Parts: sequence; C-alpha cells; structure tokens
Amino acid sequence: MSLIRPFKAVRPAEGKANLIAALPYDVMNSDEAREMVKGNPLSFLHIDKAEIDLPLGTNLYDEKVYQKAKANLYQLLEEKHYLQDEKPCLYLYQQIMQGRKQTGLVCCASIEEYENNLIKKHEHTRAEKEADRIRHVDTTNAHTGPIFLTYRSLQTIEDRMNEIIRHKPLYDFIAEDQVCHRVWLIDQQNDLDFFVENFHKIPALYIADGHHRAASAVRIGQKRRAANQLHTGQEEYNFFLAVIFPDTQLKIMDYNRILKDLNGLSPDSYLQKIAEKFIIEETTSPEPYHPECPHTFGMYLAGHAWFKLTAKPGSYPENDPVGALDVSILQNNLLAPILAIGDPRTDLRIDFVGGIRGLKELEKRVHSGEAVAFALHPTSIQELMSIADANEVMPPKSTWFEPKLRSGLFVHLLD
Repeated sequence: MSLIRPFKAVRPAEGKANLIAALPYDVMNSDEAREMVKGNPLSFLHIDKAEIDLPLGTNLYDEKVYQKAKANLYQLLEEKHYLQDEKPCLYLYQQIMQGRKQTGLVCCASIEEYENNLIKKHEHTRAEKEADRIRHVDTTNAHTGPIFLTYRSLQTIEDRMNEIIRHKPLYDFIAEDQVCHRVWLIDQQNDLDFFVENFHKIPALYIADGHHRAASAVRIGQKRRAANQLHTGQEEYNFFLAVIFPDTQLKIMDYNRILKDLNGLSPDSYLQKIAEKFIIEETTSPEPYHPECPHTFGMYLAGHAWFKLTAKPGSYPENDPVGALDVSILQNNLLAPILAIGDPRTDLRIDFVGGIRGLKELEKRVHSGEAVAFALHPTSIQELMSIADANEVMPPKSTWFEPKLRSGLFVHLLD
C-alpha cells in the first residue's frame, strides 16, 4: 500500500508562479544563485539559499542563514505573494521538456512508510547535507522542496490525471531553461478519494531524487513525534511533500565522469592497462561517441580522440543488479584499480557532469587541461527500481533526472 494525503499547500498567488519558482538549491552554488536572482526579489532561492541575502563569505551553515530563510518565506506570505489553500487538496504538476511530458501527483507521503521501507531508497545520504536540510526544515517549519517519487505505472491513475489536465491549469509558464511547467488544483472530494484509494493499491513508492530532503523530513518528524506527548500520527510533521510520477514517463540521463590526471601513467601505458578489461576501438567520427547500449562507454583522452570501450565478458557480475551497472563496471575495472579513485564522493581528482550539459562539455574540459573523460549509457528506471527492491544502494552519481522539479510552487507547513 502507498499512503498519500492531501494538504493545504502554501503556493504562489495568481501571476507570481513564474517569478517564485526556482531550480533546486543543490544544482547551483551561492555565486550562481546570486546571479539568478538579480532583479527578482520573489525567487524561491531567497528561501532555499538564503545566504545570498547575507554578506559575502557568510558560512553556509551559520544560524543566520536559516533564520533568513524563515524570514524570507513568511515575508512572502505576509505580502500576499503566497497564499495557503483553505482545505487540503491534491495537485497535478506537469513538465514539458523538448516535447516530452511527465505529469505527477503533488501530495504528502508518509514518514512511517519511509521508515518501513514502503518508500524505497537507492542512495546513501551524507551526514553534512542531511544536517543542513534538517536545520532548514526545522527553522522554517516547512518542507520547501518536494521529494521526487515514482511508482510502477497504474493505468487507472494516469487515465484520471489525463481527465483533469484537460481543464485550464492553475499555473502555466515557461522557465528560463525552456521547460514548461503547469499545475492543476484537485479539490473535488470524489477526485481526492480516487487518488487516495488508488495509490493505496500500489505496493511501494521509490525515491527518484531527493534522498537528503526525504531523510531530513523523516528526522524532523521523528524529533517532533518524540517531543509531542499528545502525538496521534495525523500531525503534518508525519508527512512530507512529494511529487509522484509514473515510471513510464521518466527519463534518466547519463551522468559522466572527468579525471584530472592518469595517475602517473603515460597515455600508451594507460591504454594497455584498460585493454585487460575493455575492448578498445578508436572512433573515426569527429563527433563525440554516445554509448548506444549498456556496458559500452565513450572515452575522450587528452591528445587523442574518442574511443569506444566495451566491457569484456567476465569483467562484471551479471546477476548482481549493482555490480552490473555501468557506473559500477567503470569504477571497479578502471577508475579504482587503474586511476586510483577509491571513493568518488570525496576524491578531488574526479568530477561529474550531468548529461544535460552534453558531451561537448566533456571535450571542452579535456581541452582545458583535464586528462580523460568518460561518457556513460544512462541508468534505466527499471535498474533503479530493481536495486531499491533488493535493498541495495547505487554507486554515487548514478542518475541524472531531467527536467528538475521547481521549488517554490508548493510549500508544506508542519503545523
């Protein structure tokens, strides 16, 4: 079963959605955020990255940052740029990117189901990132960024969504990255009952993106549960903000790797070493090599051209859902044993480039002094679900979802 719940969203007033909505806080740094908000005092980045309104050099984890986030949020409410629905509702959130649509249900999901692994994870969280979001949620008393969830498609649910989106949307705007965002209000009781009852038939939900936001919401819920002697389980802190999309509509892009050096090897000796586990073919096209299927990789080597690498049979465990991932094959057969990248999460010699940047970005980085770049075939949503079902964890930087959910379209207050 999957328990979902309507909620009284704090959301942009009419005509303000395009000004308030912003990319997630973790896809840009503070300097980039300052540039993004120039001329726009309503941007949600003033809440999600409130250090941009404090003096340069302010520590990102200073208490002043969280207090400023709280002040900025409630100022938007006080000045009526935000409003709160009078009764619990659900919402549909549709994104259109390069002609591809994905439509999800905006709701609150259950912290208890997260604890009982009915909301499945595929990623470890980092303590410092989790601590940051815990303080942000606790101080603002709000979930300010939705968790990106998915489920195995159920046609009855998608059919009802398609009926609703035939009506005029509540919000409809195109963001600066040319992604279209549309929102519909669901406030009729028969529709609310339908979605609650039909999601109850779904055995599990899966976190696609937002593990740190989910973990922080759970920690705050547990903290408030322990502090409330009159706890009933129905308080708002028992539920977190989510958008749930059917798996059939989602697209995972490649998440590529760049290495600063060859670990002291010459290009020729490096190629000899990787030939033990990979078939190496130098490409003849001037265009970057896009891996056309799993277990193939593009490699752009400084001083050379694009190569196609194909993992040799026996170089990976075929029946291991984690070990057979392309990111695992590359890490276990090349990055770790040859280039000495032990922990890709912390090693400063490796960097990661989301597929939205394109493979020309890899070429550009190598031309600027990096040693070698790798283009990967995207992880599939089926692989993600299989790993989560097995209670396993993906290697770091395995998935890059596009389009990104905009923050600020929905805020969930905890009381």
